[in-house]
Amino acid sequence: MRVVLCGYYGMGNAGDEALLASLLQLLPKQVEPIVLSGDPAQTRDRYGVESCHRKSFPEVFSALRRSQAFIWGGGSLMQDSTSAMNPIYYGGLMRLAQFMGLKTIAWAQGIGPLQRSWVKGFTKSTFQRCTKVSVRDQASAALLNQWQIPFTLAPDPVWAMESTPVEGLWNLPAPRVAVNLRSHKHLTPERIAVFTRALIDFQKATQTCLLLLPFQASQDFALAQSLHEALPEVSHILQIKHPQELKGVFRGVEMTIAMRLHALIMAASEGCRCFGLSYDPKVTQLMSDLEMAGCAIAGLPTDPNELSHLWLELYANGDSLSENQIHSLVDRAFFHQTILEEVLGSADR
Repeated sequence: MRVVLCGYYGMGNAGDEALLASLLQLLPKQVEPIVLSGDPAQTRDRYGVESCHRKSFPEVFSALRRSQAFIWGGGSLMQDSTSAMNPIYYGGLMRLAQFMGLKTIAWAQGIGPLQRSWVKGFTKSTFQRCTKVSVRDQASAALLNQWQIPFTLAPDPVWAMESTPVEGLWNLPAPRVAVNLRSHKHLTPERIAVFTRALIDFQKATQTCLLLLPFQASQDFALAQSLHEALPEVSHILQIKHPQELKGVFRGVEMTIAMRLHALIMAASEGCRCFGLSYDPKVTQLMSDLEMAGCAIAGLPTDPNELSHLWLELYANGDSLSENQIHSLVDRAFFHQTILEEVLGSADR
């Protein structure tokens, strides 16, 4: 059977690519996916799947006509904090698939923020029409409860994504600390300066090798380059395209300091101590759920010494998740696979 997979794919964001890799890993074997992508050639080459351009309506419509199911493939797709076009695009495709009679799955979703009343109403009615729904966080679950829509709640599927070794990683000096920043309005030049000074002090105290990991080049690379220029002898920028390899980086890392949700998930799942820098409710929720050390970007200490001390305390005395905690999160992440099997296993082939 053919299934259309829809998400923020082929757009250079490692977190969304990890969601796609997780979904492809968990799909039933009989499914032939068609991935809507911003870079279909790259998606075809990387994953060995059929792909069409996400903004070409003739191609998308043809894919829907040839398919039996449609999946929103993870992430915060129905939200209007960045743009009202997000719910129009993703919700519009979901409603079209529903109108055409396809089985529809809202998979591993993080719903919101929903700031506009019409977006909230449109989102509710779209989820009501889905064959199955799974969400990745308590806030989304609470919203669906309020709307009286049945759902499955499970950890983000990237917890369950396989990781693979990274060639050359073990040739870099140890111990290693991973760092990920992304551009954001609250990450002001003043806060970047404080962060950089704190990182210099932390590195001198620990003699660690810093792995700078841009997850989305357009938003992360300039910051990684700035940090590398401040610490040229002891830092390395790693630009890794394959999600499984990116997760594999964290196998060889003692501690991670990161803003991005999936950087923290990958690190925690591989047994790293983590310091979260929250810029979004989804990161705050993860940090709360895991009792993870960290702070909001808007509340970043203004004294570099205070920030470096927090990192040193975590590095020297902090704990990673226990093996039992990791196994539990991974096992529960496979609940997202269950709904795929329930819907796609019973669909007409």
